[in-house]
Parts: sequence; C-alpha cells; structure tokens
Amino acid sequence: MVATPIGNREDISSRAKAVLAEADVIACEDTRHSRPLLAAFGIRGELLSFHEHNEDQVTPRLLARLLAGEAVALISDAGTPLISDPGFVLVRAAREQGVRVEPIPGPCAAICALSAAGLPSDRFLFVGFPPRTRAQRLAWCEDFVKEPGTIICYESGRRAAATLADMADALGADRRAVIARELTKRFETFLVDGLQALSERLASSPEQQLGELVILIEGDLRSEDERDRAEQLRVLALLAAELPLKQAAALTAAITGGARNQLYKAALAARDKTEA
Repeated sequence: MVATPIGNREDISSRAKAVLAEADVIACEDTRHSRPLLAAFGIRGELLSFHEHNEDQVTPRLLARLLAGEAVALISDAGTPLISDPGFVLVRAAREQGVRVEPIPGPCAAICALSAAGLPSDRFLFVGFPPRTRAQRLAWCEDFVKEPGTIICYESGRRAAATLADMADALGADRRAVIARELTKRFETFLVDGLQALSERLASSPEQQLGELVILIEGDLRSEDERDRAEQLRVLALLAAELPLKQAAALTAAITGGARNQLYKAALAARDKTEA
C-alpha cells in the first residue's frame, strides 16, 4: 500500500516513488487521476482500475498475481489507501493467504488536518464520511455525542454546510470545530469556530464548498456527572411533552437512574419557564 499526495505532488516520498517504479502492477482507485501523477515521476508501469464498485471482482485477479510472486502496489486518489478508500478486501485476502502486506507511509488528510487544527490529538475518533440524509446524519451523530476525543470526518464541500448544521443540532451549536480544506495546496485553508457558525460561513461562501473537506470537532469535555444529567434532562423533556409531569419524572428516573424528586423539580421549573 503506497500513500500518494493529498494535493501537492511534492508530498510523495522517495521510497513511495521507488516502490511504484518497481511494482509489476499498480492498482489505482482512478487511473485517470493516477496516470498523470505517475507520469510526472517517470513511472509508466501497468495500471489496473481498483475501486469500491469493482473491488470484489478485481481482488481475486490481484491475489493470483501476488501468489505468483509479482509485486502489487495499491494507491488511492489522495493519501493513504483504506482510509475511507478501497483496499480492505484485498488486504484481508492477501493476509489470509500469507502474503506480506507492507505499508508505505505518506500523507493522510485526517492526520495532516489534526496536526494543525489546534484540537487535542492524544485521543481521536475517525468516522469516515457522514450519511447523505439529515435523519441518517442525526442518528449517526448519536454514536459519538459523548466521545471525549476529537472527532474527525471527511465530507464533500457541497454537502458540508448541511452536515455541519446537523452536527450543531446533535452536538451543540457552539461545539468548537475546524474545517481543513485544500490541504498542502496553494489555497490551503483552516476555519475555526462553533459548528453552527461554520455551517453558516460555508453556506455563504461558494469557494469554501469546493472539493472535499476534513471536519474536526472537539470532543465532549463534560464530566461524567454532567453527561448523565444532560441525558436525564433530554429524556425528561421528551416524556414531559406527552405525559403528566409526575409520570414523566418517574419514567425518566427508571430509564436513566436519576433521582425522581430532582427530575420532578426540573420538570416544574421547565414548565414554569415556558409559561412565563
């Protein structure tokens, strides 16, 4: 597996170029993108299209060549293969057959962005690309709403404003976030703000919607007690909208383990605030 540049061809290492030059075949996510890059380095080996739509069909052919002793290099359009790119099926099949799989280190957009984002990097969660619809994205966010580490995802620029708005609804409008765009290129940009503010900024700025972006979100910094209390109040609000307050408080206590009396007082306070 060879990591290819994120955006600037100078990012590729001399070792990666040597491996690609010596490979019997280079499996590419898109040969139209890879051929000009390889030609720039004087590499004119055999290229084979290998992407998410043909991975299952092409893997046996590549595996047969590996078992015959040939050297197969795998590259994706930008950055390290398998990071939200094809390759897992081939790598697993190769390992199951005892074939050596050697990673060639190089650029990775997620790590590149994290290193310059100014967010904690001692713990992070990479979650790939968000789902396409609002309902799916909101459900997807629930999986990491309590994640204390930095959350990292990729997103298409044209969908980023809507995705950030949904993240703001699920994680909090003011949750600190960073957008990294055009990494290692001339117009490299880092935008830092709350999720809602970033959504509005992208919606009003067409040039920031070009290409693919890296979105980095600060983790949940609340204490465990604060998270538990927030969840109790969330459940309470849902139940109180449909049930008498005493019943809503009792059910919330049973579901979350919270104190029924405190929850009832919270429900009364919320009702009084709404009616004021």
